Amino acid sequence: MIDFYPIARPVMFRMDPERAHRLTVMGLKTGLMPCGPVVSDPALKVALWGRHFPNPVGLAAGFDKNAEVIGPMLRFGFGFVEIGTVTPKPQHGNPKPRIFRAPNQEAVINAMGFPNEGVIKFKENLQKFLGRKPRPAGIVGLNIGMNKSQTEPVKDYRALVQQLAPLADYLTINISSPNTPGLRDLQEPKHLKALLEQVIEERNKACKIDPPPLLLKLAPDLSENQQGAIAETVLNSGVDGLILTNTTLDRPDTIPSDFAAQKGGLSGVPLREKSTAVIASFYKLTGGKVPIIGVGGISSGADAYEKIKAGASLVQLYSALVFRGPDVVQAINKDILEYLKQDGFSHVSEAVGQSHAPGAKKNSQNNRRAKAAKGL
Repeated sequence: MIDFYPIARPVMFRMDPERAHRLTVMGLKTGLMPCGPVVSDPALKVALWGRHFPNPVGLAAGFDKNAEVIGPMLRFGFGFVEIGTVTPKPQHGNPKPRIFRAPNQEAVINAMGFPNEGVIKFKENLQKFLGRKPRPAGIVGLNIGMNKSQTEPVKDYRALVQQLAPLADYLTINISSPNTPGLRDLQEPKHLKALLEQVIEERNKACKIDPPPLLLKLAPDLSENQQGAIAETVLNSGVDGLILTNTTLDRPDTIPSDFAAQKGGLSGVPLREKSTAVIASFYKLTGGKVPIIGVGGISSGADAYEKIKAGASLVQLYSALVFRGPDVVQAINKDILEYLKQDGFSHVSEAVGQSHAPGAKKNSQNNRRAKAAKGL
């Protein structure tokens, strides 16, 4: 697939985005798509939450909503994959068309609304993967959400935790998608505190020994006051980590006006700076005590390394797969290794949060991005 992607890309881009994605998933399920050599280096291995990640580059939630292609994605060299978002009941999501691309800006707008086959099918697929031996190296996170029709969100989150916690390497509570009405209201501290208390209680009941770490995925559109209040709530809640960030409702001037007019959350390169700023903010607000997975606009090693230095222990991507193909995973890991050497670090963990260190040198991210872009 690595050599094939430049040929396949123009064909896929002439298709409806959802159809192209479905064909990709079907192709991955056949097992016929080849994978290139995986970058493996001790400097990239991350130990976090008692879990061991082969490298810090992960696949963000949304690509594999129904847990269909966990193995193939791990074999592309991701250190971890996050599957979902899954809801208790199957749902179709919002009306189509609901995915829009801006190839020149490497941007996507989606208004999906958590379409998925529901937790029963999700769990069945996940158990099939877990039952196959040998299992590919890598961590598997589960991203959980509420059904659109649910008026008491905590019931959906508790039900999902009850069923899925024993199978998860980690769990992510998704309360930040802009495409489910009222979902982002759960980020308000008064709602968030109650939700987290109940979800953590349910997790501990479901897994009395080695419960999976619980992560919270937040929006990039939070004000400074909101970020401060959420950080305080998180520090007092027992949440194990943050995923920063989901898609944005912003429409920067750098994207075409007809594309900007579409409803939904914006992801890809135009989200990069905003998500990195939120990572830096939460790293400072939490004193670096809450591990962060950085996501949003990563398409090169320079982008990933910038987020790591802003405070992310791990990173995720999705849109870059659409525009640059699966070889981007290995390219990013190779670049991270090079940047670590340039900065005198022997391990990726040493770079986490270094942009906040007293006297930290401002590396030229623009030059690094230019170099990475030429390499791709």
